[in-house]
Amino acid sequence: MLNVLIVDDEPLALDVLETYIGQMPELKLVRRCTNALEANEALKSQEIDLMFIDIQMPQLTGIDFVRTLSDPPMIVFTTAYPNYAIQGFDLNALDYLLKPISLERFMKAVNRAVEHHEAMNREASTGSAAAGEDGADFFFVKADKKLVKVNFDEIIYIEGLKDYVIIRLLNTRVITLQTMKSLEDRLPQNKFRRIHRSFIVAMDKIIAIDGSLVEVMEKDKPKSLPIGKNYRDELLEMIEKNRL
Repeated sequence: MLNVLIVDDEPLALDVLETYIGQMPELKLVRRCTNALEANEALKSQEIDLMFIDIQMPQLTGIDFVRTLSDPPMIVFTTAYPNYAIQGFDLNALDYLLKPISLERFMKAVNRAVEHHEAMNREASTGSAAAGEDGADFFFVKADKKLVKVNFDEIIYIEGLKDYVIIRLLNTRVITLQTMKSLEDRLPQNKFRRIHRSFIVAMDKIIAIDGSLVEVMEKDKPKSLPIGKNYRDELLEMIEKNRL
């Protein structure tokens, strides 16, 4: 099931999308937003797989908003103006829906999103050895057209970047085509913790918690990582178990 965010300044357009989403068992509506600022807050606080976003909105257009995102979910643009299609696809949008949106056309966009999501998960499964099985203290990921060994104890943190993840190690980094969720599932839960939709941190590399930030050391320099609201309680609970 894909977590969905819908963004449009027209209530009727939101109602139509919500009705369609309710008829699709593959989708779960997480939130309705009426502008880019609300959508930005939703993306920071919740796990979103797919976003339907209108292009023509006040303050900030859908296209300009997507350009600001370093780790956007799958994007489907909606608009009443067909001349924006090229700009939308330049941002790697999965689809472009022209209003009024029919259910048939909506379903085609959803099927495309589901297929893309499944393809990403298959790539992750074939490119990675399952981590943590049989007491293993390492795993392999596909990077630079080869399988690269990653030792758990060398990982500082993992950062999601669009369709890729960056594994920050003590002396280097590995970039691999993965989803954050697929990689999170392969990490031992007692050693790693998801702290944000875009970050997983190695618990033994945390040097401090400062409000809504986790501090780690990267190349002998302190590095601050954000803590998402949805992940804060579990992180603090884990920290409390190891507190003197």
